[in-house]
Amino acid sequence: MHGTNDPINALLSAAAVRERAHEMLDLAIAGRVEGWAVDLDRLGAAAELTAQVTRERYPDLAIPFHARWRHFVAGEPALPEGDAAERARAAFDLVILSVLLDAGTGPGWRFADPVGGETFTRSEGLAVASQRMFEAGDLDDLATLETGTLARGFQISGDNPLAGLDGRGALLRRLGMQVLARPDLFAGGRPGGLYDVLAARAEGGKLPAPAILELLLEALGPIWADRLVIDGVALGDCWRHPAIRRSDASDGLVPLHKLSQWLSYSLIEPLKEAGIAVVDVDGLTGLAEYRNGGLFVDTGVLKLTDPAAAGRAHLVSDPLIVAWRAMTVALLDRLAPLVRAKLGVAEADFPLARMLEGGSWIAGRRIAAERRAGGGPPFTIISDGTVF
Repeated sequence: MHGTNDPINALLSAAAVRERAHEMLDLAIAGRVEGWAVDLDRLGAAAELTAQVTRERYPDLAIPFHARWRHFVAGEPALPEGDAAERARAAFDLVILSVLLDAGTGPGWRFADPVGGETFTRSEGLAVASQRMFEAGDLDDLATLETGTLARGFQISGDNPLAGLDGRGALLRRLGMQVLARPDLFAGGRPGGLYDVLAARAEGGKLPAPAILELLLEALGPIWADRLVIDGVALGDCWRHPAIRRSDASDGLVPLHKLSQWLSYSLIEPLKEAGIAVVDVDGLTGLAEYRNGGLFVDTGVLKLTDPAAAGRAHLVSDPLIVAWRAMTVALLDRLAPLVRAKLGVAEADFPLARMLEGGSWIAGRRIAAERRAGGGPPFTIISDGTVF
């Protein structure tokens, strides 16, 4: 496990994501983040929409956690019966692969499920496609996975393009190489071997959710291409922004760890099924992705100081996008108590993971569909298929 006594390793934590996200929002409120203005008076509108969507989807407010499992909409994935640990490893295998494949699809992509006959798009389509590939054994040998295998699994054609295909394939191959390089973390030479490490780290049958993230950041750090590596530490979803100042090696760095946190949330249920209680779920943060981020832009909480910027394509590393993603994390923390108040629920019964699912992610998707044909994000993001 990474130590946190040096400024670079300290960035590999949910606490660092939260700290610097709130710092970015506070700076933007003070007018000190170029490109952005913040109107907190609009936060009530975002909370109202989130509460409304939550009540529609879950009238009894029995809301599961925001997790990849919600996207396997074509029926429960096939996992081995019997031994709880082996079932958990298989669940880890599936959800790790599926989350790593879950970046924006681009417009128009769809997946026709050969099992159930239904057609799915976006995250649900990626989930079902990865589920079918997993069940068929197409993802068993990651280190030598061919992009063509992925293309067939995702039913890609000239009429059905998927954004970032090469990036997704390369990511899974790097995962395969990392699994082979770190048998201490990936027991049995499979991604699901991470289950055994987490089970061993549980104390008294309890495991803090931030500990899941810390292991994932250690185990998966080297698989991300073209990301920051400082003092030999692979920082993953961590970017530079000039507003965040420090007098040490972490100066200007903004950790977000979106996919790794999404994966952390998604590993909670297999751990619970195997008898490990996951505690401190709110120790993780909201997710810096375009549905939650779009909710705040489309409800007017976040405003571009140059409206023309909305019409330009942006790299994930652009300070404008880094700031948007960081402020999304902080605003989700501010949104949660407002939504709880509107729903009449206590914080203990309605952690962030339930609001995201209820919730803010779907609210962001809904308002995007109202504002833009195709329901895409408020900005065009040039992505390698491993961030959004």
